[in-house]
Amino acid sequence: MKNVILLGATGSIGTQTLEVVRSNPDLFRIVALSFGRNIELGRQIITEFKPKMVSVQNREDAETLKAEFPAIQFYAGLDGLREIAVCLDGELLLSAVIGSIGLLPTLDAIDAGKEIAIANKETLVTAGHLVMRKAREKNVSILPVDSEHSAIFQALNGEKRAQVEKLIITASGGSFRDRSRAELKGVTVAEALSHPNWSMGNKLTIDSATMFNKGLEVIEAHWLYDMPYKDIEVVIHRESVIHSMVSYVDGSIIAQLGVPDMRIPIQYALTYPDREPIHFSEPFDITKYGALHFEKVDFNRFRALKLAYNAGKIGGTMPTVLNAANEIAVAGFLNGQVAFQSIEALVENAMKWHETIQDPSLETILEVDHATRGYVKTLL
Repeated sequence: MKNVILLGATGSIGTQTLEVVRSNPDLFRIVALSFGRNIELGRQIITEFKPKMVSVQNREDAETLKAEFPAIQFYAGLDGLREIAVCLDGELLLSAVIGSIGLLPTLDAIDAGKEIAIANKETLVTAGHLVMRKAREKNVSILPVDSEHSAIFQALNGEKRAQVEKLIITASGGSFRDRSRAELKGVTVAEALSHPNWSMGNKLTIDSATMFNKGLEVIEAHWLYDMPYKDIEVVIHRESVIHSMVSYVDGSIIAQLGVPDMRIPIQYALTYPDREPIHFSEPFDITKYGALHFEKVDFNRFRALKLAYNAGKIGGTMPTVLNAANEIAVAGFLNGQVAFQSIEALVENAMKWHETIQDPSLETILEVDHATRGYVKTLL
């Protein structure tokens, strides 16, 4: 029985994590969890999984729920996330929150010696050098949950890292993969949220449409696998069957395949180094696909991906700026404040505005994150 702390229980990754736990009641137990404002769903989750500790976004909601569940400890806000991240009973923290709010709880959990399963891209993008350094110091495992990084993780198992030539990250291309830049003018939020392959939350789906999500994954891969950016390639793969690949110096390429179902990499992160039967998905039948397709990425078409590579190569605080600017720009698009193509423009503007600080401290990262958000908000 593995005791799990789940950050972001009502989101897309969070609810799918709960499905995995529900399917394996003899393997996992949720001892602490967090969610934001979805109180109705949160109440159902608390009733079913009976955690010892819960953190919510607002203090008022915490007080309301405390009256309903007096045996549970309730917390609120960022302080609440940090409190449950170090829950004494928890062995593994699965971070499924969206945004850089996941950074501090993850660092706290590493300090407390918890195993980390990470689905929160922004933590490594914002402060990958600090997270990986602390994980090494504390001898803590960082297990990837994203399907792409889970695939790379599996394709590297048992191999010598010195013999890796490059990492190949696959991308569906998102909602607008067949549209030219000119055809993106005036696209709606509803169109952008219509992903061809995956079921994800709004932020991730918009990031997929712009390809910022793939850019964030490139930066993640740099930190997770200690790979230079020149050896990380992105290719368009429409079917989302091959989740990523590793190319070796002898010309061999090892790929991980499976149906596009996030519950599979979630379960693998929770059970690693073991594998357990899947109880919730149809068996993978590759013959149903007939053919698999791959295309080179056009960086002029997908400018967001180029910006992410540039931010990663510049390093220091620039990836922090990239992430913070994108979060505010995406929120602006979802709220109807800016056009879809303005997301890239706002991020590029913020990167030009910022003066990079190399090897930043945690305090510096938090300051830059805050300042960038404020700056981009003035542009909306």
